[in-house]
Amino acid sequence: MQQCGKSMKDIDNTLCVASQRLYGQLTSLEKELSMNMARYSAVLVGLSLLAGVPSTAYATEKAQVKVTRAAIDPALVAGRGASVAFQEQEAENAATNGTVIGPDRTAYTLPAEASGRTAVKLAPGQWVEFTLPKAANAITVRYSIPDAATGGGITAPLAVKVRNTTRTMTLTSQYSWLYNQYPFSDDPDAGLLHPDWWITECACVPASTTPVPVLKTPFRPSHFYDEQRLLLGSTYRAGEKVRLTASAGAAWTVLDLLDSELVGPPSLLVRSANVLFFGADPTGRRDSAPAFDRAIAFARKAKLPVYVPPGVFQVNRHIVVDDVTIRGAGNWYTIIKGHEVALSTPAPDKSTHTGVGFYGKYVADGGSRNVHLAGFAIEGDVRERIDIDQVNGIGGALTDSTVDGLYIHHTKVGLWLDGPMSNVKVTNNVITDQIADGLNFHTGVTNSVARNNFLRNTGDDGLAMWAEGTTNAGNTFDHNTVQTPVLANGIAIYGGTDNTVSDNLVADPIREGSALHAGSRFGAEPFAGHLWFTGNTTVRAGTYELNWNIGLGAIWLYALEKNIDADIQVVGDNFLDNTYNAVMMVADWPVKDLYSITDTHFKDIKIDGTGTSVLSARVAGSATFENVDARNVGAVGVNNCGSFDFTPAGSEFHVTDLGGNDGGWLGAWMLPNTITCADRPPVVAPPAPATW
Repeated sequence: MQQCGKSMKDIDNTLCVASQRLYGQLTSLEKELSMNMARYSAVLVGLSLLAGVPSTAYATEKAQVKVTRAAIDPALVAGRGASVAFQEQEAENAATNGTVIGPDRTAYTLPAEASGRTAVKLAPGQWVEFTLPKAANAITVRYSIPDAATGGGITAPLAVKVRNTTRTMTLTSQYSWLYNQYPFSDDPDAGLLHPDWWITECACVPASTTPVPVLKTPFRPSHFYDEQRLLLGSTYRAGEKVRLTASAGAAWTVLDLLDSELVGPPSLLVRSANVLFFGADPTGRRDSAPAFDRAIAFARKAKLPVYVPPGVFQVNRHIVVDDVTIRGAGNWYTIIKGHEVALSTPAPDKSTHTGVGFYGKYVADGGSRNVHLAGFAIEGDVRERIDIDQVNGIGGALTDSTVDGLYIHHTKVGLWLDGPMSNVKVTNNVITDQIADGLNFHTGVTNSVARNNFLRNTGDDGLAMWAEGTTNAGNTFDHNTVQTPVLANGIAIYGGTDNTVSDNLVADPIREGSALHAGSRFGAEPFAGHLWFTGNTTVRAGTYELNWNIGLGAIWLYALEKNIDADIQVVGDNFLDNTYNAVMMVADWPVKDLYSITDTHFKDIKIDGTGTSVLSARVAGSATFENVDARNVGAVGVNNCGSFDFTPAGSEFHVTDLGGNDGGWLGAWMLPNTITCADRPPVVAPPAPATW
């Protein structure tokens, strides 16, 4: 630490001396605490081993313990997606006296938004009982309870019993239950937000025709689920039971899954600017934002990291970060939580609200660099989608920066990064229950990576690169898991140059999107160079596009505003249990004769189950296929409509067979541009995926 004295120009000497004295006191205290924590952890494990718990062998023999990833056998997704500390168990695979709902992939239904499209519904007093597959001292419960009659949500207790100890988890629907058209409403009785929009359900525009009864309120309910975390206070062995019992506080409770985890002790950072020195309140009763600002200013001058110890810290606005490291004790222990606050006048960035978040300076203000955030949770309070609001967990511009090991919950977007910026690394984070995207590399983000992140229940794209105005280049989304995005896509790339999507796992997109997407839309810069989708696995994707009333693909390429003519390589991917198609290539109807998709290549792909086709081509252009194996295909292998001009020369879309395409889906009889167009072919539900 820098020495105090009269020569110090920028640091208040009195504060410096006091801080040094506190450092000395805390150093010995923290060392002692560290040793005690280690002893305490060992004692807990020892006690759990001696507490008469059934042995692991007994549990394996007697209990039906089924651990899944994305609600399927982990062997089918080995090596793909995020490596996480928790074990996922689906409620429908556990013991219960409730009612299994689903499977169902129909939008606006509770099963459709559940992991695996199936869940368990409980009346008051009913339960689901999970058997722990590994030792655990913490759980996450994904659930749904009803909305209030007029919107705004309710709360209800859930009893959590392990051995003879019962704890209470407070469930809430205050952050779920959206209605109506984009950008949605939390009022179940609201009239149409856009009366002039086409309504697919009745094929009408209500403003110019007589509305039909299907448009009664609540209209298009969605975003049903939320999740809560709970430290159990003890370590429990594999084979022990966790029983979750619904209360009378809600008319019904739907349980989707349980994640169980063995969380280590809090981490300590002795040589640091501890926010407690600067007045932060770890009880959460007082606003700690000014204390965070003081700690950051001091840390920058003293060239120290900021440490946020265990506790709940109330922060109700952005904490602006530049050239600083902020570390917590771990995202189960250090919780930075805030209220959403309405602003009397809009902020310079046009926001009408503010809330908890860590923001780099915007590029117009010089941007930020060398920011490192790690080891804490951000708990927001965002309950409605207002697109102009900057109420995201992480925001601004963060060149040469890292975001690692955070838990981001109930913000609008987990990370919305506005460039230009370069060399950002987003790793090992859990991002859940967002109103909009999970992460968006927006505008001129280059040479950056998002790796080993877990995202669930985003209200828009899980992971996105959006090259709006300035291109994104040289970025990678690698080994991430994205589950149940309620709207739009699991992973979406909107324009850009030389970007890669590799070894991700994407499951259960709900509507108006797919697992993997490349779109010339939203004012994005053209695709250039290459775009690689390599080694990804998608599960139960290829969903329903509400506006078109057609099924999409597990991967879909969309030419709306420009041609897509970059080198697109889709290599080594597995598309499992596709609701409609495995691959969709499409141009919007008004521009179908203007834009095409060319230079697209599919190789070394396995497709297990399609409700309709392997390829649905609704655009002019071309694609090559090599070693693409498909089975359990519900309709014609290639649904080739081209530009729907049906010329005597055949389709405007050309398919090139490079050999090795097994399963008979391509068809030796098929010329490269044979018209095989069925606008909306019947859907044949595929069987569950299995080992190839």
